[in-house]
Amino acid sequence: MLGAIAGDVIGSVHEYTNTKTKDFPLIVKECFFTDDTVLTVAVADAILTGRSYEECMRTLGRCYPNADYGGSFIQWLLEDDPTPYNSWGNGSAMRVSPVGFAFDTEADVLREAEATAAVTHNHPEGIKGAQATALAILMARKGCDKEDIRTEIAQRFEYDLQRTVDTIRPVYSYDVSCQGTVPEAIIAFLDATSFEDAIRNAISLGGDADTLACITGGIAEAFYGGVPGDIAAEMRKQLAPDLLEITDTFCKRYPKPLSE
Repeated sequence: MLGAIAGDVIGSVHEYTNTKTKDFPLIVKECFFTDDTVLTVAVADAILTGRSYEECMRTLGRCYPNADYGGSFIQWLLEDDPTPYNSWGNGSAMRVSPVGFAFDTEADVLREAEATAAVTHNHPEGIKGAQATALAILMARKGCDKEDIRTEIAQRFEYDLQRTVDTIRPVYSYDVSCQGTVPEAIIAFLDATSFEDAIRNAISLGGDADTLACITGGIAEAFYGGVPGDIAAEMRKQLAPDLLEITDTFCKRYPKPLSE
């Protein structure tokens, strides 16, 4: 999950700049964590404690009310008795990475990914985006090669993953939907040569950069066996103490790739 946090933090300063190059300073002093990180940590907290995804999202979300949530999510966060609002937004995919690291079977990952999405994003596309992201992480943890991941995710979720970063970049624009974010984030991973290259690919597409890189970062972390030490150290500095404690606890409990 630290890879997802890294993508969020690194992408935070590019969200509205329409960055269309991979040549940018990776971490700058203006970087910050957003709602992507807060809700990723909330999902991890639910897995660690056994509390519901809804409860943990609402608890941590209210601790960080200025984390740049979408309007519908803010409304859900503040309601006394919230209900799902049929969202197909990419928020379901950006927060799901802990599921891919904590659960070891396809059935468990798909079930839990749906559960994390459905508290708010109960639209079929919202659920699909979360499931595709989490399953890609599980497959990466299992040691599947990129072509196997590409084929399985494309066939199961009907995503076009035959495109490349270079062909997407010139025509891509800001998109907050799962269907317009998750395939592109997965392609950013598939086209990469390293964890850092995956993050640079995602951000270079332009658009919702922090969320693109957050989704990509979780998959890349699983595939490449972790987050490079210098990047991981910078991410830990970025996190507030409560978020860091949950993150460290989760990473210690689920530290290794899944053996076949």
